[in-house]
Amino acid sequence: MAAAERNVNWHFWSGLAFFLVVVASTFTGIGWLYYTAMDAQEVPLKRLVVQGELAYLTPADVRDTLLGEPLGSFFSADVDQIRTRVEAMPWVARASVRKEWPDILKVFVVEQQPLAHWNANQRDDALVNQEGTVFYADKSVLRKALPYLSGPEHAVAEVVKHYRNTSELLGLNGFQVSQLDLSKRFALELLLNDGTSLRLGREALLERVQRFIDLQPQLRKHQDAPLDSVDLRYDTGVAVRWRDPEEQQRES
Repeated sequence: MAAAERNVNWHFWSGLAFFLVVVASTFTGIGWLYYTAMDAQEVPLKRLVVQGELAYLTPADVRDTLLGEPLGSFFSADVDQIRTRVEAMPWVARASVRKEWPDILKVFVVEQQPLAHWNANQRDDALVNQEGTVFYADKSVLRKALPYLSGPEHAVAEVVKHYRNTSELLGLNGFQVSQLDLSKRFALELLLNDGTSLRLGREALLERVQRFIDLQPQLRKHQDAPLDSVDLRYDTGVAVRWRDPEEQQRES
């Protein structure tokens, strides 16, 4: 009888001990996970890597923008917020941000690709990109001369379309568009790089450009005076004005 009681007590106390060990281990594990997680929140981002084909920005520009405010740790850094800050930079079209264990933040930048100046008489920092979107940036970093486009703010896409179409046709024939203006009445006027103004009006624009090209053999007969303007708004014929040689000499 006594032996049986001792056996029961042994099983009870061994079971209780095992239970307490399990409970203690569980709490110890929870505590370890908690402190590990807390430590992980403090893992600092030690390297900021800027990637992308940069012509108007430098990696230092991006770093200066981001490091002006705390980025957070590896786990707490908000990549969406960081991307928004980068995309707010004037020459940035879009950006992507990702973290790389254990301490690297990588930022990939796609720059704006400028097509032309936009309404330069209203804002000297306005540009339009290859996608027909207006943006504002420091023009002093431009690598090459760009044409000047102007027109109603709500007609940017139409202005860009006219520029692409007319400049392509003229370019095939050795001319270059340096300025394009779309008036409030949607009449188009071009200025070529040789100073010749082409008044195209609102209709049959490419046909009128082609008419100017077709007239080149006749216009070149007047080599003594360069062209000033060609009005192509007529259904038949054109109105041509040559520059005054004396006036040109005074300007030069």
